[in-house]
Amino acid sequence: MVYDLIIIGTGPAGMTAAIYASRYNLNVVLIGNESGGMAAEAYKVENYPSFKSVSGMELMNKFKEQITGLVDIKQEKVIELKKDGNFVITTKEGVYKSKAVIIASGTKRRKLNINGEKEFLGKGVSYCATCDATFFRDKIVSIVGGNDAAAMSALLLAEYARKVFIIYRKEKIRAEPLRVNQLEENNKITIINNTNVISVNGDKMMNSVTLDKEFNKNKELALDGLFIEIGSVPSTVLTKKLDIKLDEEGYVLVDSAQKTNVDGFYAAGDITTNSNKFRQIITAASEGAVAAHSVYEFLKNKN
Repeated sequence: MVYDLIIIGTGPAGMTAAIYASRYNLNVVLIGNESGGMAAEAYKVENYPSFKSVSGMELMNKFKEQITGLVDIKQEKVIELKKDGNFVITTKEGVYKSKAVIIASGTKRRKLNINGEKEFLGKGVSYCATCDATFFRDKIVSIVGGNDAAAMSALLLAEYARKVFIIYRKEKIRAEPLRVNQLEENNKITIINNTNVISVNGDKMMNSVTLDKEFNKNKELALDGLFIEIGSVPSTVLTKKLDIKLDEEGYVLVDSAQKTNVDGFYAAGDITTNSNKFRQIITAASEGAVAAHSVYEFLKNKN
């Protein structure tokens, strides 16, 4: 059997693409290893229309409810993607063929890989200040990282938190000079340079981190929240055999129709150059919708 479309990725971009593709009466299979993608990790989401407050997992479950019955859904890990006339997608469970592909495999947050990081995710540890800043009103929090994203996250958190620390492993943070000036002028923000976080501590919720150097004569820093902002990695390993063009940071190059340099191959969501500066559930979903429409037009013209 040859599908009209295979969608790789079950985050907001992939699931929205499935919704729209089904409305075009395309024969679709949606393949993903982790339902909801990185969006499901958000402790709470309060910036998605129609939901005043919802957990990331709950919101992604709503997405999944809507596509159930509309398209084939396979909870499988894709291990190979190639083209042999049709596109050929191989998982551990089987082989699938299609006339077109939308890849929406997103990005993965870089992790510190320290004790307590995984255990306290959603219990003080977060990878998204935009998503979770409001939950730390009048609290003491810290950002780990020294890039522009870390600086912007710190400035956002300072609007809510009582105190914000930036912990960075090098001598000087590498954010834009304007951002650095804004950080230095904000009396809520303190930068701790040349320091690493080596563990997250707590009971039911995190309450401190351990540093590899003393700060104020103590290696333990009391915190209500730890935001890890050390970058993310686009999940583009599957695109290599097709020679899909990437930008210098590894994101899939797409045009306004979400088309790549390979006919019939589209990309949507955080994996793309259209989203890599503003990674939000709503923008990922919009790209999924555009990609599905583009596939429909591609197949219509091909036929």
